[in-house]
Amino acid sequence: MKFSAKIFILFLAFIGGQHIFSQNNIVEEIVWVVGDEAIYKSEVEESRREMLLNNQRIEGDPYCFIPEQIAVNKLFLHQAKLDSIDIPDANVNRMVEYWLNETIDRAGGAEKLEEYYGKKIRAIREDIRTQMVEGELVKGAQNTLIGEITLAPSEIRKFFSSIPQDSLPFIPTTVEVQIITLEPKIPLKEIDAVKARLRDFTERINSGETEFSTLALLYSEDGSAVKGGELGFMGRASLAPEFANVAFTLNDPAKVSNIVETEFGYHIIQLIERRGDQGNFRHILLKPKVPQEELDKATSRLDSIQTALLEEEINFDEAATFISADKDTRNNKGIMVNMNQESNYAEPPRFEMDELNQDIARKIGEMKQEEISKPFVMRNNKDKQVAAIVKLSKRIEGHKANMNTDYQTIKMMAEGKKRQEILDKWLKNKIKTTYVRIDENWKNCDFRYEGWVR
Repeated sequence: MKFSAKIFILFLAFIGGQHIFSQNNIVEEIVWVVGDEAIYKSEVEESRREMLLNNQRIEGDPYCFIPEQIAVNKLFLHQAKLDSIDIPDANVNRMVEYWLNETIDRAGGAEKLEEYYGKKIRAIREDIRTQMVEGELVKGAQNTLIGEITLAPSEIRKFFSSIPQDSLPFIPTTVEVQIITLEPKIPLKEIDAVKARLRDFTERINSGETEFSTLALLYSEDGSAVKGGELGFMGRASLAPEFANVAFTLNDPAKVSNIVETEFGYHIIQLIERRGDQGNFRHILLKPKVPQEELDKATSRLDSIQTALLEEEINFDEAATFISADKDTRNNKGIMVNMNQESNYAEPPRFEMDELNQDIARKIGEMKQEEISKPFVMRNNKDKQVAAIVKLSKRIEGHKANMNTDYQTIKMMAEGKKRQEILDKWLKNKIKTTYVRIDENWKNCDFRYEGWVR
C-alpha cells in the first residue's frame, strides 16, 4: 500500500508507551493490562486528543477503539523486542522534525502547541521521538511477521473480481509531469548584505547582547525559527553536507560558527549538545533576495526555450537534460518523481493534484495532455524562487478502478489484504496466549479482535 511519512505520523496516535501527558492532572487510572504492560486512562485521553488535532477519524466509541489499538501495538512492540529489531536514529529524527513542523502549523504556532500539551517544545519533541521509535518497531515487527508477499496475476484478478462493483475504489485524477527550471542570478550585493547581517548577529551573540535563539526566532527564514532555530538530534546524513561539515566540528556551545553556504541559503550555527554520532544544533538561515529584473531575465530566456519547443527545434527531454537547473529531474529527462509513490519501473511517476507543488498544480490544472506551459515563477522544494515551464505528459481522469489502467493499484490492494490477513491471524493467536485484564467499565465494547474479554 502507498505509505508516506505523513500517514505514518498520523498513525502514531494509536501507539502505546510513553505518551505526551498534559498538565491537567488526569487521574492515572489503569483501564487495561496486556501481558505485563498497563494502559492508563490518560494514555487513551491523550491519544484521543492527538487524533482530534490531526483530524483523524475515530471508528465508533473512542474509549473502545483507542485502547484496543494501543493494546495491539503493545503486542507488536513485545514481538519487536523478541526479534531484536533496531531502528536507525537518523530516520527517527527526520520524522520527528517533520511531525513537529506539521503540528506546529496545525496548532497555529509553537506557543499554542505548548499550551495544548502543557509542556515545552523540547519535552514534546522527546516524547514524540519515543512514539516514533515505537512506531518503527511496530512496523519492523509486522514486516518480519509478514515476510515477502508475491501474488500471481491470476490471484490479483481473482481479488479484483471479488470486489462488488459498487465498492470499487475511486481513483483520483493523476498526472505525469516534466519540468524545466532556470535559477535567476543573485547579485553579489544581495549576498554581501545577507552575510553582513549574519556577521552582525554573530557579534551580538558573542558579546552577550542577544541570545542566539531570540535572533533565530525573529529573523531566521527556516521552519525551525519557531523553535529558536533548534533542529533536534540529527546525524550527518540528515543535514546538507556543507552544513554538517561545519556543525560537527563545533565543540563549544558558547561559540558561533562561521557563515556556511548551502543550497538553502546562508547559515550561522550553534552547538547545543552532542550524543555520539548525533548532534543537536541551532541555526539562523537567511536567503538573498532575488531582484525582479533577474526573475524577468530568467523568464524571458525560458520564453525563448518554450518557443523552440513548440516549433520542434528541440524536444522537452533534451531541453530538460541540458538546460534545466533542477538537479533532481534533469538527469531523468525532466520527469518529476513522486516521493509518496512506491518505486515502480513499469510505470512513470504520477501525482494526484494535491501532491504537486501548488504553483505547478495551478498551471497543470488549466492544461491539456502534451501541452507545454508558458513560463511562470514558482518556489521549488528548497523554497527558492525559480522560473519554470512544465509539460503535462499525461492526464488520467478520476475513475473507478479497473484492471486496464490501475493494475499496480489493485495489486497493492490485494497485497495489503493478504498482509492484513497474516497480521490478523497472528493477533488472534497472540491474544489467546497473552494475559489481558480490562476494567469492568471498559469491557462493554464491540472490539475488532475477539478474545480480549474473558
